[in-house]
Amino acid sequence: MTTLSLFNIATITLTLAAFFGYLNHRWLRMPISIGLVVIALIASIMVMLVDLAVPQLGIQSAVRLSLAQIDFHETLMKGMLSFLLFAGALHVNIEDLIHRKYAITLMATVGVLISTFLIGFSMFYLTSFIDLEIPLIYCLIFGSLIAPTDPVAVLGILKTVRVPSSLKAKIAGESLFNDGVGVVVFTILVAIATQSPTSGEEQMGALEMVRFFLLEAGGGAALGLVTGYIAYRALKSIDEYTIEVLITLALVMVSYSLAYALHFSGPIAVVIAGLLIGNSGMRFAMSESTRDHVQKFWTLLDEILNASLFLIIGFEILAISETTTNLIATLIMIPVVLVARFISVGLPISLLSLKQKYTPGAIVVLTWGGLRGGISVALVLSLPNVPEKESLLAITYGIVIFSIIVQGLTVKKVVERFVK
Repeated sequence: MTTLSLFNIATITLTLAAFFGYLNHRWLRMPISIGLVVIALIASIMVMLVDLAVPQLGIQSAVRLSLAQIDFHETLMKGMLSFLLFAGALHVNIEDLIHRKYAITLMATVGVLISTFLIGFSMFYLTSFIDLEIPLIYCLIFGSLIAPTDPVAVLGILKTVRVPSSLKAKIAGESLFNDGVGVVVFTILVAIATQSPTSGEEQMGALEMVRFFLLEAGGGAALGLVTGYIAYRALKSIDEYTIEVLITLALVMVSYSLAYALHFSGPIAVVIAGLLIGNSGMRFAMSESTRDHVQKFWTLLDEILNASLFLIIGFEILAISETTTNLIATLIMIPVVLVARFISVGLPISLLSLKQKYTPGAIVVLTWGGLRGGISVALVLSLPNVPEKESLLAITYGIVIFSIIVQGLTVKKVVERFVK
């Protein structure tokens, strides 16, 4: 099969996103992200059925080869994610985040750790009953990649659901920060899993893990503040919307690239920079005309990248070798992930509620509205080629699809039912 160029891959992706988006808007009327996943999933299943009926056509293998040319981890984690996080952070009110800083901080840090270990240990013990032997360290790795909610999926759903401002701030704030924390925890656990006792390298201890965590998270936040402030001063010194849009674009790319070069958290750096520009930058450094152009540019870019991302997620089923064991494991882990999510958000909020009131039904909404998405798929695809990878990929994909379609389509009813 002829190797597709980057331009051809982008052409096919955007054309399908436009076509499927049209079908969804015209007939299905689902939120665009969910609609694209559903249509792509249906198209993928149809390809699989045609391939089973007429195997000599080799359609599925051809599509698989095309998907293999898209490095999902590189495309998302080192490309699309930076722009999507910045676009999301631009529209978040920093005063709301500061007012709820303790709840957001606890859920994005302690909550991720609680969820990681609950999911990891549960997976280790439960999957052994179906003869799926996955080492504990890889179960914990799975916990770390599935624990954080996906800001792209969550913020997309928030656009379609009416949520009280106090609860919306918690959901948005947590989703923007917990993925950065989750990536750091994932990186630490993968480093432990791949360390060889005979390699001569010093094994990573508890103190080293804490230092690594603080360096990644703290360094990313500091870098975002520095690059964001430099961009803010540049924006304030001129009034030309074309240049100012370019400055925001450069800010994202420079912040993310520098973070990776310095071994800081790129997602956290971009979120901090986005919050700074979206609040102080919009208020004090831009004219009304520039503000309008910047917001429209980032909204449009956000929608285009969102559509492409969720389309690819829907097609990824063609790249997965599903087995009965993996399917059973997925069905077991879906409720486990939901229960772990309930506990990981419930504990922090319950503790904080001793001092201040919180929105009734917040824990239920945060649990059900904590969608998983492309970040989890990208992280599991980045794992080294170990025997456990295939099962972890299949389980991750199953949970992500359930999260986006089932939780995404019903979160509005959950909000209406539990939020008074």
